[in-house]
Amino acid sequence: MDPNVTPSSGTPGNGPPSGGTPPRKNEPETPEDRPARLAVGVVGAGRVGTALGAALARAGHRVVAATAVSDRSRTRVEERLPGADVAAPQDVVARADLVLLTVPDDELPELAAGLVSAGVSVAGKLITHTSGRYGTAVLDPLTRAGALPLALHPVMTFTGRADDVNRLTGISFGVTSPEPLRPVAEALVLEMGGEPVWIAEDARPLYHAALAGGANHLVTLVVESMDLLSRAGVAEPGRMLGPLLGAALDNGLRLGLDGLTGPVARGDAGTVSDHVAELAKVSPESRRAYIALARLTADRALGAGLLKPEDAERLLEALAD
Repeated sequence: MDPNVTPSSGTPGNGPPSGGTPPRKNEPETPEDRPARLAVGVVGAGRVGTALGAALARAGHRVVAATAVSDRSRTRVEERLPGADVAAPQDVVARADLVLLTVPDDELPELAAGLVSAGVSVAGKLITHTSGRYGTAVLDPLTRAGALPLALHPVMTFTGRADDVNRLTGISFGVTSPEPLRPVAEALVLEMGGEPVWIAEDARPLYHAALAGGANHLVTLVVESMDLLSRAGVAEPGRMLGPLLGAALDNGLRLGLDGLTGPVARGDAGTVSDHVAELAKVSPESRRAYIALARLTADRALGAGLLKPEDAERLLEALAD
């Protein structure tokens, strides 16, 4: 099948599957009554794969099989995807109309090529990965074999707990697909409770770098701040930081750089210099991070007109290595 042709059946919104029975009049619709239910396979029963599989099941699709190697992943399948068989990747793909490839980023190219090498028939199947790093090009071996490629990246962290499925409600999904498959991709995201946001293929690396830098480094900064406060004698650093960081995050999201406060925004070079000197005593790694972020903050504040050039010059002198 041409990967640039939207499938005519077996996808959301294209009418009931063969043999489907519509709900009786005046009876509430159940997920199983909705049109075009898909058989879903999950290759990689980790936190993300089982959460998305459960969300699709909640929308009325059928999760028929999943791969699971460790005891933990088998438990996830039993708890989150009841009724799904544990099977080898080739068998999961063979049984599914929609396949979720929810493996680590570095494993995805080899998996895509390996399924083709194994001779698995993928013609007409929706093959979806959830990597933020990649668009659909990573699935090219499968696409050339007739698969219909989608990249659906949920912009959320998953803990492996039961509430992961509920975390999907209202979040963004970074979506990349061939243009004819865009309605299918968007429909699947909406069914899982998310909001589709279109990301061009060549923009995926920058998109993912932005998300990782914001979310992952934020955790590092918070943990480092808590550690430094503990060294300063604060018994409950999390309790102290919570209201401050919550307000700072809210200000940044609502106001952008206009929400910036603190010594760099004020051009208080003396305070910044004291910070750098103190951090050098207790945490050289934190000092380097502080300097790098303070320089970036000063550059942005200067560019936005929040910081006078002479104040910025003094700050940069205080931040010199």
